[in-house]
Amino acid sequence: MAANVTRKVLECHLVEGRLVPGEEIAIRIDHTLLQDATGTMAMLEFEALGLERVKVELAAQYVDHNLLQTDFKNADDHRYLQSACARYGIHFSRPGNGISHQVHLENFGRPGLTMLGADSHTPAAAGLSMLAMGAGGLDVALAMAGRPYYLPCPKVLGVKLTGKLPDWVSAKDIILEMLRRYDVKGCLGKVVEYYGPGVATLSVEDRAVIGNMGTELGATSTIFPSDERTRGYLQAQGRGAAWKALEADADAEYDEYAEVDLSVLEPLIACPSSPGKVVTVREVAGIPVDQVIVGSSANSGLKDLLRVVRIVEGRHSAPHTDFHINPGSRQVLENVAEADGILPLMMAGAKIHQSGCLGCIGMGQAPGTGQVSLRTFPRNFPGRSGTKDDQVYLCSPETAAAAALRGVITDPRDLAEEIAYPQIEAPRERLVDRSSIVFPEEAGLATEVLRGPNIKPFPQLDPLPETLRVAVAIKVGDNISTDAIMPAGNRVLPLRSNIEAISEYVFYQLCPDFSDRCRALGQVAVVGGDNYGQGSSREHAALAPRFLGVRLKLARSFARIHKANLCNFGILPLVFKDPADYEKMEEGMTLEMPDIFRRIQRGDIELPVSLEGRKIMAVLEVSERQRKSLLAGGTLNYVRQELGNRS
Repeated sequence: MAANVTRKVLECHLVEGRLVPGEEIAIRIDHTLLQDATGTMAMLEFEALGLERVKVELAAQYVDHNLLQTDFKNADDHRYLQSACARYGIHFSRPGNGISHQVHLENFGRPGLTMLGADSHTPAAAGLSMLAMGAGGLDVALAMAGRPYYLPCPKVLGVKLTGKLPDWVSAKDIILEMLRRYDVKGCLGKVVEYYGPGVATLSVEDRAVIGNMGTELGATSTIFPSDERTRGYLQAQGRGAAWKALEADADAEYDEYAEVDLSVLEPLIACPSSPGKVVTVREVAGIPVDQVIVGSSANSGLKDLLRVVRIVEGRHSAPHTDFHINPGSRQVLENVAEADGILPLMMAGAKIHQSGCLGCIGMGQAPGTGQVSLRTFPRNFPGRSGTKDDQVYLCSPETAAAAALRGVITDPRDLAEEIAYPQIEAPRERLVDRSSIVFPEEAGLATEVLRGPNIKPFPQLDPLPETLRVAVAIKVGDNISTDAIMPAGNRVLPLRSNIEAISEYVFYQLCPDFSDRCRALGQVAVVGGDNYGQGSSREHAALAPRFLGVRLKLARSFARIHKANLCNFGILPLVFKDPADYEKMEEGMTLEMPDIFRRIQRGDIELPVSLEGRKIMAVLEVSERQRKSLLAGGTLNYVRQELGNRS
C-alpha cells in the first residue's frame, strides 16, 4: 500500500492499536525533550517512578526558559536538573547554550525518528523529518521510562507546495498563510505533511519554522520529507551519517488535501492577540512600532539572522524603536560572528541577547504600556509578553527588520528600492560547538541529586470519589490558552517545581482571587467554551488547578495536549452534549454527578450532570487507559498501581 511519510513513521513505531484516525494508538518514542520550565516537574515525576536510568534512545534536558536569576530559585533548579541528568543518563544543555528546538536540530535530530517533548513547539523537529509532538511533562516522563506514548491516531493533511518564494517573502509567511486559512483550531487531530516540488526550495531551518508554528494550527505534529537539503544540513553539522532518505510514495494518499503556491505569497502578519488573526502587512502598514524582536524558538536560525544582518547593515534602527536579537543557539551566534554579522547588528542599534526563549514566554523584553511590539515569535496570546493589554504582532524576520529601520509596520518589499534582497545560502560547513552540552556517562549513576528549597515533592492526588459535587469557580469563553490558565513570566516560571506556590497564579490574569475562591468553595469546576486549553503544553495548567481542588472541566471542546494533561492529573474533561447548555452555566452554581466513579468504570460516555434542579448531559470521550487514570486520581497513581500489581 502506498504510504505518506507520516504513515511510514507511525507504522515503524506502532506498539498498540490500528492506524485508523480517531482510534487510540500507542507508539514507541525514540527521543525525549525537556526544557527547564516544564522539565523540573517532569524530572520529579520520572524520579517518582523509581528507575535507575532512562530507557529511551536519547533523552535531552535544555535550560532555555528560566534564564533570569533574580534570586536563588532558577539557579537551584538548574543545578537540580544537571545533577539529575547525570544520575539518570540524560543529555544536559547548559543555560545560554540555546533553545531546545534549535539545539536538538543541530546536535541530535535524525530523519524518521519519533520525539516527545514537554514543549508544545517540539514539532520544530519537522525540519529534520522527525515526527515530533508536544505533550505534558508526565507523558514525557513515562516515555523516558520506556513506556509508549498514547494518542488518538491523527488524520494527515497533505499540503502540496509548488513554486518558489519571491524576494522579501520567507518561511514564516508560509505558516502564516496556513494560519490565515485554518486559524488556531483548524488542524486539530491532524498531522500536517508538506510535499511537492516547493519543499526542495526550503532549508532545514525554514522547515523547522513551519513545524514550530504548526502547533498554532492545533495540529498534532508537522512533518517534511528527508531530501538532499536535509543531507546537506546534517553534513554541515558534521553528522552526515545520520541522514537517510524519507519521502512519500509516488501515489501516496492523504486524508485531506491543500495546496500553497509559494510564488504568489506576500508578506503576512498576525495581529493582536492571536496567531490566527492574519492579514497582509500592507493592510496594517504605517502603525508606529516601539519594539522589534527577531529570534526565539522561531526564526532564530543562521539563515534568518544573517538575512536580518544584511538588511540592516550600514543603517540604524528608528529612534523610537527598540531592536532586539535573540539567537536560537550559541552555535548560531558563533556562525553569525564568523560571517562578520555581529558588528553590523550592533551598529544598527540591536541589543544582542543570550540564546534563550526570553520575551517569548514573558521572561524579560516586556513592551511598555500601550506599545506595539513586532516579534518573529510563534505566539501573541493576551498578556503573554508580560504586559497587560499588550499589542504584539507576529511576522517574518524581513518584516521585523523593515519595521526596525522605518519605525512603523512596513511591507519589506518597500525596501527594495534602497536594499537588494539578501540571498542567503546555507553554508556547506558550520562552526559546530557542543562544548556546552554535558553528555551522560556511566559514572553518573553515583551522582547526588541536588535539591534547593524551592523544589517540592510531587503532590498527593486523591482518587475520584463515588459522587462528585462541585461549585463552578469560573466561567470563561472560547480559545482560552494555557497562558490564561497558568501564566508564564519572570514571577511565575521560577515556581514550576513548587505546585503549592505556583497555584496562587492560576487564572491570575482573568480572576486574581481564583485561588482564594477555590479554597472557599472546596472542590470546584471550570466551565469553558471552544478550544479550551490551546497553546503551550504546560502541564501546570492542569496540575496547579487540581491542587486547588478543580475536579471537573466542562467545555464545548478541548485542545489535544491540555485534555491529555487533565486526564493525567485526574480532572474530568467533559464536553457539553448540547453546546447550548454552556449558556445555562453560571459562576457559583453547584454541579452534582452521582455514581460518577461507577459510571466511568463501566465505560459510560454520556454522563448526567445535575445543576440546581436541572439536568444536562455531558460527554466523556477518553480512552480506556485514560478512564483508569481518572479513577485513580491521576496517571502517576495508576502507573504506580500497575507497577505494584506486576511486582
